[in-house]
Amino acid sequence: MQAEELKKLIEAGIPAAQVSVQGDGDHFEATVVSAAFEGKSKVQQHQMVYGSLGDLMQGAVHALALRTFTPQQWDQQIH
Repeated sequence: MQAEELKKLIEAGIPAAQVSVQGDGDHFEATVVSAAFEGKSKVQQHQMVYGSLGDLMQGAVHALALRTFTPQQWDQQIH
């Protein structure tokens, strides 16, 4: 599994999300910004991302550190 493949899977599962993924093939870090996260807890947001990856979390991806934000939260992070 490569970071770009992981990025595409998350984008497919969460349309219109801004996704950044870095990693070494086993361990990854992803930042996902999506309006779909509005009104959801961090746990629910992470579940959405994991849901887009399906069975990959059981094998191909050994570790995924997630940072999820709504667009408003992301704007506050930058400023």
